[in-house]
Amino acid sequence: MQHTILGAGGAIGNALTDELLKAHETIRLVSRRNYSRPGTESQKADLTSYEETLNSVKGSDIVYLCAGVPYNAKVWSESWPRIMQNTIDACKSSNARLIFFDNVYMYGRVNGKMTENTPYNPCSKKGEVRAKIATLLEDEIRHKNINSILARSADFYGPYATIASIPYIMVFDRLTQGKSAQWLVDAHKTHSFTYTLDCAKALNLLAKSNEAFNQTWHLPTCNPAIDGKKFIELAAKIIDVPPKYTVMPKWMVNIMGHFDKTIHEIKEMLYQNEFEYYFDSSKFNDYFAFEPTTYEKGILETIEFLKKK
Repeated sequence: MQHTILGAGGAIGNALTDELLKAHETIRLVSRRNYSRPGTESQKADLTSYEETLNSVKGSDIVYLCAGVPYNAKVWSESWPRIMQNTIDACKSSNARLIFFDNVYMYGRVNGKMTENTPYNPCSKKGEVRAKIATLLEDEIRHKNINSILARSADFYGPYATIASIPYIMVFDRLTQGKSAQWLVDAHKTHSFTYTLDCAKALNLLAKSNEAFNQTWHLPTCNPAIDGKKFIELAAKIIDVPPKYTVMPKWMVNIMGHFDKTIHEIKEMLYQNEFEYYFDSSKFNDYFAFEPTTYEKGILETIEFLKKK
């Protein structure tokens, strides 16, 4: 089959490329900067343009929408609906199946486990955008206009997850530099993290299963969820440094947000660290008999990957 990755070059796109290359699949990588890898075809495209999106999708059997957009609520509200509509229309025109790599922002704050049946109740501007584009795709599925999957992940960590990964920025990078790790708001609250290589394996499994289409799937994630203190301790043990860390309280993030645009955008998402964040992937694990990577193994493999890089 012809596999096309829209938004190639990011953490999930790279991990998925590795997985598909191991399976000797035909792969087209599509990105703004014409990102390329040996053994693949590469194509430059702006997904906010329908013509460029359509041209990049033509001839595809499976399209994975793994695009990243600058972490800015205004940019998200302008770009994501256009990207989603262009991708849907291009896949319909090309008779390609679509797998959308999604997150959990549309759920908002959840008491208990997040499952595929959790209702949308966004409590952030970015969550409202994610609810809007997810609903757009779900409406097309419901009207049988497209064969598609919404594949959702918790916050992710692992190989390739660097500049867009809080665990990398606040834990792995700082500990390997001999600095104290950092955590947001409360290091004793549980927070699920999905491993990038599990995401890639799961996306490949979903693509091969006709029965999996036209559903939402939570990608395999180790349960129970881990808390920040334990996550830092595991990383520090593997790196062989003291498990020192500081916690950035909510008031500090709010103040720093006045001076830093990235931190300003993080402010509205702090509920994910202030309260329990438990992502349940039992549906996927049971259906595919999949055992998610443990945090111990995932953190070890991530650090080994970073050392090689």
